[in-house]
Amino acid sequence: MSPPTPRRRRALPVLTAALAALLCGLAPPAAADGPPDWAARPTGGTDRPYVYLEGTPGTVLQDRLTVTNSGRAPLTVRLRGDGRAGAWIRFAEDTVTLPPRTRAEVPLALTVPDNAVPGDASGEAVATGGGEEIRVPVRVRTIGPTLAALGVEDVEVSGGTIRYALVNRGNAMLRPRLAVRAEGVFGTLLDRPERPLPLELAPGRRVERTEPWPDAPALDAVTVRLRVTASGGARDEAEASATYLPVAPAVGGGLLVLGGLAALASGAYRRRRTGRAAPQPPPDAKPAVQPEPPEQAGPPVEAQPPVDTEPLLKAGAKT
Repeated sequence: MSPPTPRRRRALPVLTAALAALLCGLAPPAAADGPPDWAARPTGGTDRPYVYLEGTPGTVLQDRLTVTNSGRAPLTVRLRGDGRAGAWIRFAEDTVTLPPRTRAEVPLALTVPDNAVPGDASGEAVATGGGEEIRVPVRVRTIGPTLAALGVEDVEVSGGTIRYALVNRGNAMLRPRLAVRAEGVFGTLLDRPERPLPLELAPGRRVERTEPWPDAPALDAVTVRLRVTASGGARDEAEASATYLPVAPAVGGGLLVLGGLAALASGAYRRRRTGRAAPQPPPDAKPAVQPEPPEQAGPPVEAQPPVDTEPLLKAGAKT
């Protein structure tokens, strides 16, 4: 057989390219990534990047959220609040259905709680629809006097750990600072200067914390003092006492330590009792001369023979 002609060799690549082009034309076009065909924003123009409201505790504040459907199909959007200030929001309608090429202004009411802390709070108004979610920032300023009050309580010393609790008794957000000092029988054992704690204490909140003391003494009686402060003049102090005794490897060792401490205490007690006794005269002091009794009237008293005070000799003893 004769070899294929060059024209037949070029026909195969041309057919392959045509088949590939046909398959590409039958494949559906890839979805283009882009913004959703609807939007949610504060009512009042594009110059409002977020909802801003302010009022005193207990006040009901009002605003509107505009939802726009720029697509060609109806759209259902669900609305809710999120975050601290978002939890204060209630919408006139939680679910809104918009026809194509329309928009709706949804009223919202934000109630500032009676116990709200004066200052700023933040949250979000969340709109969900068409598989997309849009979050609108919400800023609320609560107007009123600020009271900063901080307490430290339930201080306890155990081994190498100091336990305590912090309580925010005011209506302002606090960032506490802590200083620790410990005094023993022979002087200062621990002196940590004031430093900020890694926490933010909300009004009415109570937090239990621990302070490590890795080099606590083995034998001592200590008093630990904690001092906490915060901005606005908040301040408080508390203390606790503890006695440290060495842990012996056996019961006998522990009894020996306790016995030694008891002996020292007993010896000191006896020394104090001895020091309180009446003073004794020195051994070489002469006795005081007693005056002779006065002579009595009447007949003279006959002299008595002297009494032999020598011991009797035993029978048979040599003299």
